[in-house]
Amino acid sequence: MTSPALDDKRERLLEIIRGYGSVAVAFSAGVDSTVVAKAAVIACGDRAVAVTAVSPSLASGELDEARELAKQIGIRHEIVSTDEFNNLDYLANPGSRCYFCKTELYAHMRPLADSLGLNVMLNGANVDDLGDYRPGMAAAKQNGVRSPLVEAGFTKNDVRALARLWDLPVWDKPATPCLSSRIAYGVEVTPERVRRIDAAERLLSELLGIREVRVRLESGELARIEVPLSHISQVTEPEISQQLVHRCLALGFRNVTLDLQGFRSGSMNSALSGDGGLVTLSEFLPLQ
Repeated sequence: MTSPALDDKRERLLEIIRGYGSVAVAFSAGVDSTVVAKAAVIACGDRAVAVTAVSPSLASGELDEARELAKQIGIRHEIVSTDEFNNLDYLANPGSRCYFCKTELYAHMRPLADSLGLNVMLNGANVDDLGDYRPGMAAAKQNGVRSPLVEAGFTKNDVRALARLWDLPVWDKPATPCLSSRIAYGVEVTPERVRRIDAAERLLSELLGIREVRVRLESGELARIEVPLSHISQVTEPEISQQLVHRCLALGFRNVTLDLQGFRSGSMNSALSGDGGLVTLSEFLPLQ
């Protein structure tokens, strides 16, 4: 089932993209960029191309999912390797880190789009993103990247509703920002750290059987774990917590904490007072 409001937004989205003539879509395999890629195929046919950036900050499995989704949607899929880890400004991990990442992405997308004769680069930003801290949007503006979901008035809920209507398997996929976003601002971003975070999140997902998890890296190599509030008691079960602590320590973290506020998308952007509700698991669990 759909609604007149969603129908109107869908038609507006297709009209906007059709007006671009030909497009290159920054395609991460998240629900937003997948909806834009699907709309681009409907609107522009073979004049639409999806572009996925590959670097150490891409979580395991995301590239394979992007390939599968592009095949399902029927859009040409190109892959570019980005070099943000060679940028000292990016490695320093300031609050504007995403600006340097997106600038790097668009610097690789533009020559590809030009070589394929594509007029416009698109991203998957929606209206809700405008109220969050998004330095990457400045990079998009500087590089002439358009946000058709914003132009058509799509909220995140609208995006998920349209993805479900179009039978896209990612309609309920949790947000999957890059692995570097798990590292506290001011703590250097390195390939080793993002690999460690990736391994820890895969471990946590396997132990709990859920997708919506975060392992945040704080200063001092401290791992701060975020899971939905409904799963916090599961994490503290001795069998789970001991596996989690010992394996995280083996990965190279020096301490492991559980955030009692639960999973919060973009929590690194929030200044927490006091201790932030952290419980230090590895201080009271014996090593074995």
